[in-house]
Amino acid sequence: MAARGGCRKWRILASVRIIYADLETEWRGGQGQALLTVRMLQARGHEAELVAVEGGVLSRRAAAEGMTVRAVGAHRRRWNAAREIRSILRERGADIVFANEPHALTAAWLARAHRRAALIVARRVAYPIGKVPLAKARYRAADRVFSISQFVAESVVRSGISAERVAVVTEGTEIPAPRTEAERSAARRAWNCSESDFLFGCVGYLLPEKGQELLVRAMPAICAAAPHARLLLAGDGPIRGSLESLSLQLGVREHIVFSGFVERVNEVYAALDAFLFPSLEEPLGTSLLAAMAWGLPVAAVARGGVPEHVVDNRTGLLVPEPRPEFIADAAVRLLGDRELRERLGSEARSAVLLRHSPDAVIDEFLSACEDVMRSRRSRLGISA
Repeated sequence: MAARGGCRKWRILASVRIIYADLETEWRGGQGQALLTVRMLQARGHEAELVAVEGGVLSRRAAAEGMTVRAVGAHRRRWNAAREIRSILRERGADIVFANEPHALTAAWLARAHRRAALIVARRVAYPIGKVPLAKARYRAADRVFSISQFVAESVVRSGISAERVAVVTEGTEIPAPRTEAERSAARRAWNCSESDFLFGCVGYLLPEKGQELLVRAMPAICAAAPHARLLLAGDGPIRGSLESLSLQLGVREHIVFSGFVERVNEVYAALDAFLFPSLEEPLGTSLLAAMAWGLPVAAVARGGVPEHVVDNRTGLLVPEPRPEFIADAAVRLLGDRELRERLGSEARSAVLLRHSPDAVIDEFLSACEDVMRSRRSRLGISA
């Protein structure tokens, strides 16, 4: 597997033409990365066209920013996107077709994009690539698989993809200006949270594997130690109803805010005192990176790719096992030690600024793309 960006001598492409495809209709971490990457590519002067679903959150947000968007119909989105990708390749060509998720990879494969350009696919999950021959064929057609962490890269190799065709290319987050007390107070009022409350937060789609149930189960112990503690669960998803029912059963419903989907998620981070990240096998955790960028002290379960980005007792607290009592212990420790919170938050922000700022990740992305293009030229016998 290719070295991590921090160990690579970056050689930044002067100019690249890229078709960036993402066919998801909902907004999750991968779509946030798509928007950030295309924004930075265009800001650097590269020719980047986004292929996205018409009416989807990503296409709407990208268009609102003035980005070049080739919108395709949601019905039969993969076939529609395949036609769009073929059309772009015929009209103007491209150096790279980048598939940001599996539907986009299928579309690029159907368009035979790998015969006309370097085909790169992002991989953000650590479960095995499907055993169906068609699923493997799509990934084997790609010149490179960009895995967002070493944890994910290892799972790709275990699925049968050659290690030489897997690279660890991390993702990033916006770095907000340090929040003022006025901004913090205003954000807390939006969530009906008083200055005397201690507000923990978690941002993410509500799914069993994301571990939000652990937070709800940890709240009785947290509230017993600190009755002024509250939890803001920002996000929606299929287990929201069961989480609300559980909070009632445990007698902590009044201590938890279920926000649903939040359009302006910065209003969540600005309000918080600390961030809890209970995901069971998280490949990376873009909401975790965002919290660290905000300078928030974090406590995260030491599973998946999380230990690659959180250094225990330096840039956050690592919870050794996904158990409510362990999460409660870390939360109470943060709650009771202001000096610890300030130190962890400051170190976290510095680490994210160095490794995960938009400029840092686009440099790494472009360097990895150059590696792919050079390898492809060499394989095809094309001089640079």
